[in-house]
Amino acid sequence: MIVWYPVKNAKEAKGLHREMPGCTLRYDDTLPQGAETLMTALFAGGPLMLSQVCHISGLEPYVIQNWVARGFLPPPVGKKYARRQLCRILLIHTLRGVLSLERIVSLLSYVNGHLDDESDDTVDDSQLYLWLVRCLHAPAGEEEKALPACLAEYEEPFPGAGRRLEQVLRILVTAARAAALQEQAQALIDALDER
Repeated sequence: MIVWYPVKNAKEAKGLHREMPGCTLRYDDTLPQGAETLMTALFAGGPLMLSQVCHISGLEPYVIQNWVARGFLPPPVGKKYARRQLCRILLIHTLRGVLSLERIVSLLSYVNGHLDDESDDTVDDSQLYLWLVRCLHAPAGEEEKALPACLAEYEEPFPGAGRRLEQVLRILVTAARAAALQEQAQALIDALDER
């Protein structure tokens, strides 16, 4: 049985398992490959409507539509978003608290070329996102081993693609951790204001 939990705030998340970066979902980390299982379940019925993507990401529709218009991801097909597109949205959303959109686009372009054209991608965005999740949720002390383990089965489409991907994934992990720390710091500041 696949269980996923939409989460609106940290108090609501109490007692649940791992949070997926850049979105409102948590997954059961006691399941093998729980994040991958959740992603597969989300798309079991096919591509998602914009309202579903907004619910999952916590973003307003105009933000996602703006990102499509600016070429940060391919446009939806028949007003529906594929798994790759959702993962690109979640990647951007995860990083935008600590990096500018221009930096994020440059970083993702470094590994996947033109962001509005999936034909030149060296890695599927859903795989990149799931590797990020796996690295972020590695057991304490195992973080440095997680990155090479994620990329162990990656087959380079051209020489040097693996090195580029490792560099980008290392930056994604560092930026996502920085975003989480920034969020924690803000929560602590907010708690001071409540006194």
